[in-house]
Amino acid sequence: MSFTVRLTVASLAVLLAACSSNPPPPAPRVIYRPVVSAPSQFSSPLADDVLLRAIGLVGTPYRWGGNTPDSGFDCSGLIGYVYQGAAGIVLPRSTRDMIRLRGPEIGRNQLQTGDLVFFATSGSSNVSHAGIYVGEGRFVHAPATGGTVKLDSLDKPYWQKAWLSAKRVIQPSNLAKQ
Repeated sequence: MSFTVRLTVASLAVLLAACSSNPPPPAPRVIYRPVVSAPSQFSSPLADDVLLRAIGLVGTPYRWGGNTPDSGFDCSGLIGYVYQGAAGIVLPRSTRDMIRLRGPEIGRNQLQTGDLVFFATSGSSNVSHAGIYVGEGRFVHAPATGGTVKLDSLDKPYWQKAWLSAKRVIQPSNLAKQ
């Protein structure tokens, strides 16, 4: 499935989800420069499924320790739920354990759909937050108490400053096992 088709399907899913809820308050208009990413080296149906499942959960309430749509999600609960359901991949429960996964560490300019992105948001250099990269410089994450799962830009100054690393979970070798 081409990236344009994936993006179109994901956009439609977000629009349909938006139709079922109250509109958010208007946000200030901010223009970000785009994050340039390398073209995908392989097309993965698993990555497409992760993309659709993650975007479909936008708007789900945040809850610390949550790991289902009914109970809400924290960041690692969201990631575990998406990967288990969309790709059959069981990931560690904590961001601290996720960042230690064996596998290639990916630079920001090499991100592909489905990569895990990690941040240090607590003022230290230790991982404290994570999300799922969905393409076009954007990622899905469960940010904080009182919030909801959202689609955000890696190019925002807050996320640029907090950036730690990224890991590729879905690799060409995973495709032969499915």
